[in-house]
Amino acid sequence: MTTKTVLVSGAGIAGPAAAHWLHRGGYRVTVVESAPAPRPGGQAVDFRGEQVKLLAAMGVLDEVRRHETAMGDQTVLGLDGRPALTVPGAAWSGEVEILRGDLARILYEHTADHTEYVFGDRVTSLTETADGVEVTFARRAPRKFDLVVGADGVHSGVRAAAFGPERDFRRDLGFGIAGFTAPNHLGLDHTSIMYNEPGRGVTVGSHRLPDRLHVALVFAADGVEFHRRGLADQQALIAQLFADTGWELPKLLEALPAADDLYVDSISQIHLDRWSKGRVVLLGDAAWCAGPGGSGTGLAMMGAQVLAGELAAAGGDHVTAFAKYEERLRKPAGVGQKNGKGSGNFLAPRTAAKIRGRNRAYRMLSTRVFGGFFSWMTDRAANALEYREYPGLDSAHRATRLAARREVGHS
Repeated sequence: MTTKTVLVSGAGIAGPAAAHWLHRGGYRVTVVESAPAPRPGGQAVDFRGEQVKLLAAMGVLDEVRRHETAMGDQTVLGLDGRPALTVPGAAWSGEVEILRGDLARILYEHTADHTEYVFGDRVTSLTETADGVEVTFARRAPRKFDLVVGADGVHSGVRAAAFGPERDFRRDLGFGIAGFTAPNHLGLDHTSIMYNEPGRGVTVGSHRLPDRLHVALVFAADGVEFHRRGLADQQALIAQLFADTGWELPKLLEALPAADDLYVDSISQIHLDRWSKGRVVLLGDAAWCAGPGGSGTGLAMMGAQVLAGELAAAGGDHVTAFAKYEERLRKPAGVGQKNGKGSGNFLAPRTAAKIRGRNRAYRMLSTRVFGGFFSWMTDRAANALEYREYPGLDSAHRATRLAARREVGHS
């Protein structure tokens, strides 16, 4: 038995999740990542319902809980900077919430023993042959793999190499998002604050690291050029966009020059007619990026299990497996995109009247009468895909282990 090989591009969340399940399915997995190491930092991501079942099935739920943010209530300020209402922490934090960087590290450590990780490199071209995909890299020698998975985010290099330029698939939603950490001068403790001015919003919170604030900025982005900016240019852009903003923004912006974890991008979605082409398949944001509120992290991890499970169920027939994978994921991805489509208008309403209207809606959804509806809204994307076991993952994994033992002379 010859073990099939898979190249996964992207070592964020979707990539290591795919490595876990593909290994369980009997594949030998290589993950390539342009960053020099697993990326730290990032905003919090939450899991609910079916997605919590997935974490348990992967064997990482206990570790995720050990690193959860355990966030309490969120205070929403009015236009005058005074508290207007309080939103219960459970509304945003789900059943378990964790910083994206902590989750990436956990998944990396969970898969490092059986996965080849190649950091500091990226895919530059893909050429499909009769029996595989020839891959060239920016720094390393070319290699050949049986399959290639693009799990490298909204700006996917695999998608560009196999499907065409990003502009053909990216739909910008008119807003930008940024995040960085700053000193906790507000003294927050497992709580967060949201403040808005027309077209701009900031949410700050502190949880596991009491001396640090996690700052999330959302802003109307008409005419803003995001892509191919270096760190210094990104810092200057955010400082300019929020220069005349009140409340605590001047103090928060003082931390920008030292913020080496700054992330800036447009709020965008990815729409493709199909997620696979030959032996190449896309996963997570590379295929269906929804934007904030679209449960993208959880669905990407769920999608990794479905992808590996369908490959196992199809006996390695990638044509059949990729079609079944897309059939199961299309509707849940659409739910996530529908949820995420209005995220910019919700997080950074463009007028004072719309900010007040958003706050009124917040206040209503926080009451007992409308609480059930609010829970349904926040849970529907997370539960859009039911967790389903694929027995073939375990059987294929056992067969591969037996074959490997025979190859080295074990009985």
